[in-house]
Amino acid sequence: MNKICVAKFGGSSVANYEVMQNCANVVLNNPATHIVVLSASAGITNMLVDLANGHLTAEEREETMNKITAVQNNILDGLGRPQELVDEIDRHLDYIRSLAHEATLETNSALVDRIVANGELMSTRLFAELLRQRGADAVWFDVRKIMRTDSNFGKAAPVIEVIRTLAGQELVALSQSKIVVTQGFIGANSEGLTTTLGRGGSDFSAALIGEAVDASAIEIWTDVPGIYTTDPRLVSTARPIPELTFEEAAEMATFGAKVLHPATIQPAVRRNIPVFVGSSKNPRAGGTWIRTVTDTKPTFRAVAMRKNQVLLTLKSFNMIGACGFMATIFGIFAKHGLSVDLVTTSEVSVAITVDNGFSGGSSDGKSSLSEALLKDLRQVCNVTVEEDLTLIAVIGNQMSYKTGTGSKVFSAIFDVNVRMISYGASSHGLCFLVDSKDGDEVIKRLHVHLLD
Repeated sequence: MNKICVAKFGGSSVANYEVMQNCANVVLNNPATHIVVLSASAGITNMLVDLANGHLTAEEREETMNKITAVQNNILDGLGRPQELVDEIDRHLDYIRSLAHEATLETNSALVDRIVANGELMSTRLFAELLRQRGADAVWFDVRKIMRTDSNFGKAAPVIEVIRTLAGQELVALSQSKIVVTQGFIGANSEGLTTTLGRGGSDFSAALIGEAVDASAIEIWTDVPGIYTTDPRLVSTARPIPELTFEEAAEMATFGAKVLHPATIQPAVRRNIPVFVGSSKNPRAGGTWIRTVTDTKPTFRAVAMRKNQVLLTLKSFNMIGACGFMATIFGIFAKHGLSVDLVTTSEVSVAITVDNGFSGGSSDGKSSLSEALLKDLRQVCNVTVEEDLTLIAVIGNQMSYKTGTGSKVFSAIFDVNVRMISYGASSHGLCFLVDSKDGDEVIKRLHVHLLD
């Protein structure tokens, strides 16, 4: 059996007919690419979320539908408007309009998933036709046949072994003879109801599919040529990183490098599948390879930041000499389906950070921090909530084993108040919190001090 490559394209790469042609070039120039995973066209998911939340007036809903329709029509026009495809897209648009009206009466997470899934269902229909018009033997495939998840609508968890079994039955043989175009971000539970994997879940979908079919490589195509040493929009001297280890990439994705969804690394690690990140607009510019082992292992590889962080300080004198207090605290977070990032402790308190932004959020864009969570925490401890913080991450290798690492980092920001530090749990990262007003300046200084 020939090894196959899974290629994923993000929303900006399929935003219109012209940029879709770039994606087709990437696919057709690599004979190994036989599975293509797409996001919705840029902006579509946000508009669908607005419709799904049920808060828009009738006039606003129609205006939003017109914007969604215009994106589809741009691509249909480029394709010559084949009638069968026009009819299929019209069916999706009518379905969205009907569900959006239903959402004004009463909405829920399951309904949100049914609505927002249409973005990927339409973009993949259009791209499959584009490939066929370019001479490829391409077929549209409904990922819900194989992407089995639990029923946590909005941020569903994949059922790994079932996905692998279903992929073996439905996808592997098909992908050997054709180019399969399918959806990222969406799945289905055991009852066949549509689910989504949470914001940014298309990267994760591609990695899960790659794992399920034992792919030779997973390619993530975006609008930038690889993963940078930091955000190039913020620091002009930022540069692409040719290679990263899985551990470095996981730290970067988790703590702010938006090019890659944090969960993407997990399936690749499980099957030791290399991951490539490159630009669909300029594939010749190269990109970043993520592997188990790299040729270089610098102490400082990159700096990243994640805004909109919340710091919870949980204080109780019952912690002193007690067993099980931490288990109780983390049990409450587990009950509410919320993961935590940084953790530091003292004798009577625990400080925990929570991502309150979309990177860890559900498909409906709601805040991660709920009143129900805070109420349960207050049953066992005093809770202080601090918002408007930014998490800064310095990523590298063997950092906690090299003398002077901390002084090099903090000497660059000696006059900035640091709210919390997490260091030593991973030799690949040093993380801390600062006020959001200081975040951009901290990143600039660290890049100059450590990486320029």
